[in-house]
Amino acid sequence: MHQFDLKNKTAIITGGAQGFGLDIAKKFLLFGAKVFIWDIDKNELLKASTEINNPKLNYNIVDVSNFNEVKNTVNEITLKNKIDILINNAGITGPTAELWNYNIDDWKSILDINLHGTFYCCKTIVPHMIKNNYGRIVNIASVSGKDGNANASAYSSAKAGVIGLTKSLGKELSIHNISVNAVTPAGAKTRILDQMTKEHVQRMLSKVPRGRFLEINELSSMVCWLSSEENSFSTAAVFDISGGRSTY
Repeated sequence: MHQFDLKNKTAIITGGAQGFGLDIAKKFLLFGAKVFIWDIDKNELLKASTEINNPKLNYNIVDVSNFNEVKNTVNEITLKNKIDILINNAGITGPTAELWNYNIDDWKSILDINLHGTFYCCKTIVPHMIKNNYGRIVNIASVSGKDGNANASAYSSAKAGVIGLTKSLGKELSIHNISVNAVTPAGAKTRILDQMTKEHVQRMLSKVPRGRFLEINELSSMVCWLSSEENSFSTAAVFDISGGRSTY
């Protein structure tokens, strides 16, 4: 495994108590970073904290769709810490249904968490990065934001929005030593699959030329490079990790 130097760096990982977020947190800690994992699920946060058992791991109960919660938590963290790295990973897929049958409250909830949550975190944390003239932001989008998934119009729309946000913000921050990039993973065996029907999951898998799901560690390894000082030039970019599924 390639080693990245994240010593003296502080990272916030949203949705960090499980799945992609938890694996990213473990690697960041291994490479020397101080890590704050955010999640709305207190039990999962406690479980992750106990499992990792590292004094450099901290956790906060945060609903990223609530701007005041995000702002207040960032204000609390920055009293004693710089924020060098932000991983916007929190997300839900929501139910699978045709667009014309999609429940409006479900649609709004998916957009609130996946897209608005990413916006709130960036809006609140970026000024601190500008002040320090350093930052690495990685937004976990999805291949569905590029290709679109039938019966997942809300999730696909939200992740397409994350890609657009990434490109805009990366350009806005290009004069600073701050990079903003997105990754677009295909499906992986995380709890997010539990929100989908078996038919929808199988349809997703059938589109991947590699013929398998993404391994969590494959995604976290890509995120580690994007979050490191080695990534000193790439910004406003989308890094595909879809096993050959993406058409662009």
